[in-house]
Amino acid sequence: MENIISIITPSYNSSEFIGETIESVIKQTYPNWEMIIVDDCSTDNTKEVVEKYIQQDNRIKYYLLKNNSGAAIARTKAMELATGEYIAFLDSDDIWIEEKLEKQLSFMKKNNYYFTCTSYQQIDENRNSLNKTIKSKKKTNYNGVLLSCPVGNSTVMYDVKKLGKFEVPNIKKRNDDALWLQILKKEKYIYGIPEVLMKYRVRRNSISSNKLDLIKYHWYLYREIEKISITRSIFHIFYWGFLKVCKIK
Repeated sequence: MENIISIITPSYNSSEFIGETIESVIKQTYPNWEMIIVDDCSTDNTKEVVEKYIQQDNRIKYYLLKNNSGAAIARTKAMELATGEYIAFLDSDDIWIEEKLEKQLSFMKKNNYYFTCTSYQQIDENRNSLNKTIKSKKKTNYNGVLLSCPVGNSTVMYDVKKLGKFEVPNIKKRNDDALWLQILKKEKYIYGIPEVLMKYRVRRNSISSNKLDLIKYHWYLYREIEKISITRSIFHIFYWGFLKVCKIK
């Protein structure tokens, strides 16, 4: 029997895009998946959009949080509900290439890797290409992710049987980076597939669009969650800022 892949999708007011996201999952060439959408108390019609797809495909599951709690709590809840041997992450406005799950699972099994990501491209809100590709590194360890996370959230898949489940650190921004760091304390490397298998939607009102606001979340990640020194934290903040100014990342 083929392995079940649990797809983790937190959602908040994403009715405009989540239909395309779900359709990219339904079109996957690998069929043995479950998609767990955890709604963080959306005030738009996200629920109605998702329910339309649930009626068409029982592999899609919907869970509504009791209180608006943030993406970290939603991701953690989805992971709790997951039943698959593998977990993959997909944000509610991103899009997978049709062969994404099939190629990534094959890559992991062939090489005996437990934690992987892929390259991805950026698109705008209308799905037009921004002509920018973020290439995954062949392998990255804890320090590499801490310094300059090269990992796209919606490209990640890991082996639950080998690594277990995790509680996503509860910070508003950069909680995905914080999760990868947690996993890399158990698994030495995250391995990258060079092929583009995801399209990342860059939104004007994205929670990660304000770079100055992100500084305090990076600081909190470094000091409060990862407990690294003040000197090293300052170095990482300046290095991250350098990459942003130079548009390297």
